[in-house]
Amino acid sequence: MNESLANARSPFRNIFHRFERRVWIVTVMQFFTTIGFSICMPFLSLYLYQDRGLSMTMVGTILLAGGLCAAISQALGGTLSDRLGRRPILLAAVLVSILLYSGLAVLIGISAPVWAIAVVYISGRSMLITTRPVISAMVADYASKDKLTEAYGILRIGANIGWAAGPAIGGYLATFLPYAWLFGVPVLTCGIVAIIIFFFVRESSHGVNKRIGLRSMLPTADDRAFLVFTMVSLLLFIVTGQMGSTLSIFAVDKVGFSTAQYGLILTLNGLIVIFFQYPMTLALRRLAKFRALILGCLLYGLGYLSLGWTTQFGWALGAMAIITAGEIIYSPVTLSVIGELSPQDQRGRYMGIFGLSETAGMAMGPLLGGVLLDAFPFDLRLVWAPIASIALIAAVGYYWWARRFRS
Repeated sequence: MNESLANARSPFRNIFHRFERRVWIVTVMQFFTTIGFSICMPFLSLYLYQDRGLSMTMVGTILLAGGLCAAISQALGGTLSDRLGRRPILLAAVLVSILLYSGLAVLIGISAPVWAIAVVYISGRSMLITTRPVISAMVADYASKDKLTEAYGILRIGANIGWAAGPAIGGYLATFLPYAWLFGVPVLTCGIVAIIIFFFVRESSHGVNKRIGLRSMLPTADDRAFLVFTMVSLLLFIVTGQMGSTLSIFAVDKVGFSTAQYGLILTLNGLIVIFFQYPMTLALRRLAKFRALILGCLLYGLGYLSLGWTTQFGWALGAMAIITAGEIIYSPVTLSVIGELSPQDQRGRYMGIFGLSETAGMAMGPLLGGVLLDAFPFDLRLVWAPIASIALIAAVGYYWWARRFRS
């Protein structure tokens, strides 16, 4: 009796047995897709801005176009996974991504026209991100409802091990290798994911006999709780979208950090998630979901606002720690809410539409950040204060959503 009670109070003792083997397999897949992306993509803005001479507004526009196309691709990928099954969509996405990222590495290596690089970048990002709603739907397929938030916490740990290692590796490689080499890494990681899918992944949803069209990609008009939740989340995703493009230019070009230091700032984000995400998901079981969402938004806002006064590397690390505290509270709860709201036979579609909101917001973020950096190059407080205010508006939105829709 005492032993069983101790085990119940210490979920860490049984963490590897607490979830199905299939949850761990998709977590490993998430790791490899993330590390390939995080090694190269944070440095795309630096390449276009420093090496090719584009303005930050133009860089933000390219990233916005990539994000909007990726958002549509997420919605389509999630819907197709409900219709055709999860496994074939995953396998097709990573195989096509291998071809596209190979082309992107070559184009950057030969200094091809920026429009060609932009087109292949947008295509590659759109194809690879198709895996995200499918993997998220698979977690909901595998995990029981009472373990859903924890399961998404595990998934995020896998992603953030890749996010922690990727920028540090990329920042180090960028000190002595051309950027083209960085963009070849996703070719390798996608190849590994393809092998995992082929040999270890079994189908978790055998599809439904429905035709695929634009109407089927959209959530039902009756599900207002889902629609409002998604629209409020879009605001916060605009804030989280500053992590790549805006933060890289701010840190390297405006404050004067090295690319290696910038990589370490992002690595801190990943390390905090790795070590504190699962304990946080356990603690969140005692907190109402809407309160966790509001707290996460407020921490995001505080962290980004503090960047306006950053001049030292240590201060930047402190700001990132605050931002990441918001992330580990906010992110698994949002996916858990979507998992609970979505009908079993429409999980891919719901995850895809929510992913559309996430990717669209994170695409708008760099454009907003780029415009602010161009408009206020000498007072960075005016860059980060508007961004922090959006996080505050999102917190108010979640409070209203909870009052209006939670039972």
